[in-house]
Amino acid sequence: MKISLVAGEPIGQPCADCGIRCFSVCAALDKAELRELEHLGRHIHFVSCETVFGQEELTTSVYNLLEGVMRLYKLLPDGRRQIVGFALPGDFLGMTTSARHSFSADAIGAVAVCRFSRTSFARFIEDKPHLLRRINELAIRELSRAQDHMVLLGRRSAEEKVATFLLNWRDRLVQLRGPANTVPLPMSRQDIADFLGLTIETVSRTFTKLERDRVIGIQPGSVCLLDTARAEAMAAA
Repeated sequence: MKISLVAGEPIGQPCADCGIRCFSVCAALDKAELRELEHLGRHIHFVSCETVFGQEELTTSVYNLLEGVMRLYKLLPDGRRQIVGFALPGDFLGMTTSARHSFSADAIGAVAVCRFSRTSFARFIEDKPHLLRRINELAIRELSRAQDHMVLLGRRSAEEKVATFLLNWRDRLVQLRGPANTVPLPMSRQDIADFLGLTIETVSRTFTKLERDRVIGIQPGSVCLLDTARAEAMAAA
């Protein structure tokens, strides 16, 4: 169940003071525009494993992720799950040319979002070309990430896939947490397997082998990159 009311709570913290503003679409807005945006949004909280929006649901809202991590996935006709990405604070979700969501988004742990009516947000951006440019920049970044993931799924060994995933995840966390060799992994091994197109057994064996080879050290809820150069060599293969 949701922590807050279904309707959500009005944005309490001024958008100008938001800690993830510089990473999000809101970075393009000035103070007056941020005040206008505050009146359109609602803070919504989700508990672990709760669905933020579902595949084929009508796209009535768009979301700016404030806290936590979300898994983004598609359900295939045979019931299998393909995770297409993981969202971090600052990611903007729900913008689509379709009337329905093409994938689902679930909370990994507790999640907080700013939710905006799709219609209201569309009106808000109409006369703001600088915001449209920012949205376009983020969309291009996501497209590039999706293209890299296609190559990862089709052309890499299990070790190369896992090493690439760990390095890419570390790099995405850098802007939020700063450089670190310890990489938090809030997602499960099954999530990683569904993202990399592997079985959970293969992912577990690969993590064990990388630890045995002193490439990584496995810790509760994270891994430590012990030999970053070797991991990078695997990812570049």
